[in-house]
Amino acid sequence: MLNFVIFALNKTKVPMTSSKRLKILFVTSELFPFMKTGGLADVSAALPQMLTELGHEVRILVPKYGAIDSRKYKIHEVVRLKDITVKIGEKDVVFSLRSSFLPSQRVRVQIYFLDNQEYFGSRKSLYTDPISGADYKDNDERFILMAKSVFQLITLLGWVPDIIHSNDWQCGLIPAYHKNVYANEAPFDSIKSIFTIHNLAYQGIFPASTFDKTELPKTMANDKHSLLDGKFNFLKNGIQYADYLTTVSEGYAKEIVTKKEVSLDLQPCLAKRKSTLQGIVNGIDTTVWNPQTDKFIPHKYSFETIAKKLDDKKILVERFGLQFDETRPVIGIISRLNDVKGIDLVIESFEELMKMDIQLVLLGTGDKKYQTAFEKLTKKHAGKFASYLGFNDDLAHLIEAGSDMLLMPSKFEPCGLNQMYSLVYGTIPIVRETGGLADTVLGFDEKTGEGNGFVFQKYESAAMLKEIKRAVKLFQETKSWQKIIKNGMKSDFSWKSSAKKYIELYKTVLSI
Repeated sequence: MLNFVIFALNKTKVPMTSSKRLKILFVTSELFPFMKTGGLADVSAALPQMLTELGHEVRILVPKYGAIDSRKYKIHEVVRLKDITVKIGEKDVVFSLRSSFLPSQRVRVQIYFLDNQEYFGSRKSLYTDPISGADYKDNDERFILMAKSVFQLITLLGWVPDIIHSNDWQCGLIPAYHKNVYANEAPFDSIKSIFTIHNLAYQGIFPASTFDKTELPKTMANDKHSLLDGKFNFLKNGIQYADYLTTVSEGYAKEIVTKKEVSLDLQPCLAKRKSTLQGIVNGIDTTVWNPQTDKFIPHKYSFETIAKKLDDKKILVERFGLQFDETRPVIGIISRLNDVKGIDLVIESFEELMKMDIQLVLLGTGDKKYQTAFEKLTKKHAGKFASYLGFNDDLAHLIEAGSDMLLMPSKFEPCGLNQMYSLVYGTIPIVRETGGLADTVLGFDEKTGEGNGFVFQKYESAAMLKEIKRAVKLFQETKSWQKIIKNGMKSDFSWKSSAKKYIELYKTVLSI
């Protein structure tokens, strides 16, 4: 009934004109260069910048974690956004919203940092305890606070966005509050909500008792609304109550409504929203990821000066303590270390990989079992394999520039950014055909000369090894290899095209 009433209230809206300057509040739990665990941080910086370049007003809301340097980024207080109190369960929680701008030489994008010492300021890690590796027990309260802060920001600031664009499970309660608490209150009745699913593998699942901390209407405390299988599910709330859903590639949009192994237990909920779900592939920030201008790589290059890539390769292998040999292909891995990213396939096939005439370098952090395994393998295969277990953005750039190939054997991959970085750096991706990987990497056809990488379908180590061996063989065929490099480097993965699709979507949703 509620959804019908909301539709009735808004159906007489005048269609958006193409020239209208939109106001967008972009809400995210991570943002480059302030804090990052994955591609969400890159997207959260690049998309708002491009939307701003295209003439729209975007402001970002993000938590202020303890590792963020206020002085470095000139984060300052805003008098009317100080010492705000909200309820989380029985607790009175006080927070402030501080201000700064996204570091950019192109445009000014304002950021509001959610500042609360207990939930964010005292934590240098985003979601997990860095010592135990376990999720913070109060993650539910942390992101209830984040959702509530959105409506406090709009109320106290007096800046009313046309769209609230929320991202992933951490923002899942924003559409739920919007639809069920604020829908009929000015100024929120004029706002539309977009919710982007970056990865269904992370849902924000908590005990049913979390519902009591939210102050959402008690009629929602069931599986029809906020719960899923008797547990409180942040992601389900976002899916259920946003005006429109997006996800980060066309391929993933199809998979999450058709494949149970991808959509997991959320398939019934997603199937109901199929008509209001759109896949828009992420772009890459070409001011950051561009081999011709990349400040993190020693030797800049283009396809016309591709020989300089060899100089970066030499520096890369020597930095990892390996012996440089230009005739031996270097395969890079930049990944979270978990099963979703296909790391189990890498471990299964590792000894077979080490029999090949290759060198392998890995950058990543994740499950302790994999970190331990790679520590042991680094010692066992010291001449052929080296790893850096942690996050290092500088090193990620060098791996993209210096490697000959990049391995991404993901079980599921909603979009993926590293395969796109690789293509523009002339580093050939070897990927599994899933989600955004299938949208951006086309298997090389030796007969036609078409294709920009190597693709395998079955989630099996044997299928992965077969494609790696094929790539290693073609690496020795200079003419074919240069053709693959050229095909990849001429790709256009800039954010401009994707941002325009978001703008059209915003206008469509506002016209409903």
